[in-house]
Amino acid sequence: MPSAIVTGATGITGSAVVHHLCKDPEYRKIYSLSRSSPGDKSPKIQHATVDLQSSAEGMAKELQGVEAEYVFFCAYLARDDPAEATRVNAAMLKNFIQALEKTGAIGRLKRFVLTAGFKHYGVHLGQCKQPLQEDDPLLEAKTSGDSWPQIFYYEQERILSAAAAKKGWEWVVTLPEDVLGYARGNFMNEASALGLYCAVSKVLPGSELPYPGCKANYFAFNCWTSANLHAKFCLWAATAPKAGNNIFNVMNGDTESFQNLWPRLAQRFGCKVPNPMFPGGGVPDSPGFKNYEATTVRMSNPHPLKEHEDTIGVKAEGSPTLFLQVDPEKWAKRSDVNEAWGKLRDKYGLDQKAWEKATWDFLTFVLGRDWSCVGTMSKARKLGWTGYADTWEELEETFEVLEREGVLPPVEKLKKDF
Repeated sequence: MPSAIVTGATGITGSAVVHHLCKDPEYRKIYSLSRSSPGDKSPKIQHATVDLQSSAEGMAKELQGVEAEYVFFCAYLARDDPAEATRVNAAMLKNFIQALEKTGAIGRLKRFVLTAGFKHYGVHLGQCKQPLQEDDPLLEAKTSGDSWPQIFYYEQERILSAAAAKKGWEWVVTLPEDVLGYARGNFMNEASALGLYCAVSKVLPGSELPYPGCKANYFAFNCWTSANLHAKFCLWAATAPKAGNNIFNVMNGDTESFQNLWPRLAQRFGCKVPNPMFPGGGVPDSPGFKNYEATTVRMSNPHPLKEHEDTIGVKAEGSPTLFLQVDPEKWAKRSDVNEAWGKLRDKYGLDQKAWEKATWDFLTFVLGRDWSCVGTMSKARKLGWTGYADTWEELEETFEVLEREGVLPPVEKLKKDF
């Protein structure tokens, strides 16, 4: 029976992987690596306190006796500067692999699964060619003559493939998009911020739920990834024949749009959908435009689509622009909004850190862009992957977990009390 090592075991993706490994009867032991607690409780789990920012020698001391056939690397450190993000995250992965070499654990390894994401395609930089495919050229080729910001996943992928080729084991890179899930003490997820926005909007006068983003975003198509589905995929990819040495998109399997999700959110939280949703067509300075807390963010780089102009025969015009009719960061600082949050917090005993650490800036990007973000899972499907999750059901399930954990108010009581 095989064993597994999971780094970042208390994060949203890592904790889900640990949870599903514990449920899988094929695995006898799971080494949970993090700087804090092991997270999931199971007799299968052996926790090791490891600082992935330390040297290979330092990690090797902490990893004595830790070896397994499969590694799931879910650790990640956010940095605003792309070059610094590359330096830090590449060093973590490289030193971790070297630590396994120093302890001799690398000799037992069969496959190493690295969790990355859709930034691999440059979706954070602007409009990309759709749908996103795993063999799309990297944004460092500079065929257009433009210089792109560094994407740290590229360096990690090079480190991983080179180490695997040298030692004779296989690698897999997963690319999830907008992960829906929960890990205790981790508020860096889209569901938490969305849920808080909806819950507080219910308490505000009129209980209206204006869409924060732009009209184009409301009608755009996007994909999401359930943390649970991603974990199941990781376990599949670790052993599936022919899956080794591959990069895979990992999404729920459906394509969604906020034109469908937003009315459902309003209904769930007992809010009203404004009509019109976009006064004045959602265009600033137009007749009827309602300036809630509007924000326009213009990015300096061109759209990544520019790298595909010659192939698709269409020019990428202009530079990426984010527009929000309700800037989430400004909204979260309003006195009436904070007063409404205070009522919810005190009435239901909610976690103040959830409000303070909510990723309002992430909502700014996710809801403000005017381009779609859709990938294809044909590559994994052809190799036998059949997993599927309904995005709305996964989002609602995440809300239910957030309610139990005291991040969001119990929605049925919220609708009765306010």
